[in-house]
Amino acid sequence: MTHPSSVYAMRSFVSTIPGIGCMVLMLCACTRAPLPETSVESHTDAFTQPTPLGLPVAEEASQPDLQVTPGGGLLVSWLEPSAGGGHRLRLSLGSPRAGTGDAWQPPVTVAEGKDWFVNWADTPHIYALKDGSLWGHWLRRSGDGPMDYGIAMARSGDGGRSWSPSAPVHPGGTPGDHGFVTFWPQGDDRLGIAWLDSRQKAAAMAAGAPAPAHDAHDHGGGAPMMLRAALHGADGAQQAEWPLDASTCDCCTTSSAMTDRGVVVVYRGRDAKEIRDTRLVRFDGQRWSAPRDVHADGWKIAGCPVNGPVAAARGDTVWVAWYTEADGLPELRAARSDDAGDRFAAPVTIARGEQVLGRVAIALAGEHVLLAWLEQDDGGQRLVLGRYDPALQSPRLTEVARLAARGRASGLPRLAANQKRAWLVWTDTADGRPLLKGALVR
Repeated sequence: MTHPSSVYAMRSFVSTIPGIGCMVLMLCACTRAPLPETSVESHTDAFTQPTPLGLPVAEEASQPDLQVTPGGGLLVSWLEPSAGGGHRLRLSLGSPRAGTGDAWQPPVTVAEGKDWFVNWADTPHIYALKDGSLWGHWLRRSGDGPMDYGIAMARSGDGGRSWSPSAPVHPGGTPGDHGFVTFWPQGDDRLGIAWLDSRQKAAAMAAGAPAPAHDAHDHGGGAPMMLRAALHGADGAQQAEWPLDASTCDCCTTSSAMTDRGVVVVYRGRDAKEIRDTRLVRFDGQRWSAPRDVHADGWKIAGCPVNGPVAAARGDTVWVAWYTEADGLPELRAARSDDAGDRFAAPVTIARGEQVLGRVAIALAGEHVLLAWLEQDDGGQRLVLGRYDPALQSPRLTEVARLAARGRASGLPRLAANQKRAWLVWTDTADGRPLLKGALVR
């Protein structure tokens, strides 16, 4: 059978939504190793006991996002088909009751449209700031090309009942693709945002450079994607914008976390030799640091694995987890920094083997580091939650769910946590249609 993570170097960035996907270049077959046994001794320890989480979601939905708000509630969002065709972004605020976690407010619509770019990996995000504002972004088509789309963003100051007019994060009319967003709080009422941006690729093509060989994210040729960031104020207007890295992987997700020395953003870089390892930049409120490797894996891949890193932070300690095949097998690694990302200890292997799909998520829960990821064998997919101590040792693994979805249909699982509980939301399928499922883990 086809192994999704081993063939990324030979395939395009493919949407699971009909009409949006790009051409698949090549698939290869390989034999999977069996899933390792789940290490669960008992359910008396914290963050090892999953129970179903009720969600305020329509029958058909996908691409969830999840956040524990500054006030301690839950914020969940998702995409669903809109009544008039196209898609709409919905969200609900929850005040989880002990033991059930399903006390949700009626869902509200952030935006809807027929001109959206919808893709399994480049998904919308929502975010709540301390001032009570809600922010949301989605992707909207910006031209006739299959990869011409941009980031639209809106703000609500009344709990989602009304939203500001959407506006592009990057200059309007910028050709090419812009996405893979991460949000962070730049103060109580300002939002930080970083994303992958193709404007230099578009500029090179306008200057006469050859176009990519296929209608997809560039895989090995042409000018690279870049990482950019911006700050938006309480009125929603952009206050500043920067280029952060001129050469990044094309379609791997980004992540961010707030340290005492400012936000860190992690992403997959790309050098002239097609080494695509995890990098980090930090913003101290005035200026950005130069990009640095979290660890020099040395993974050479002439294509995008669509499998980005994640970060969490407390004080000056940063934890980063990422996917790699640098040693020839799919592997999840994680590393810790005690100086806000200046230096990282040697990475720890979290999971390794043909069964590992990756798509890792991270959250801090009391004195624990939680990591969630997907695995797949001939029997299907499973969602695994790992609980670790701050040194990324003493693992306790829990199988949260078995999925009917296969390959990319399961999308990206989302994880959030507080001191005593963790929540996961993910996409599964039934009769070929996407639906959301969730779990509360204590």
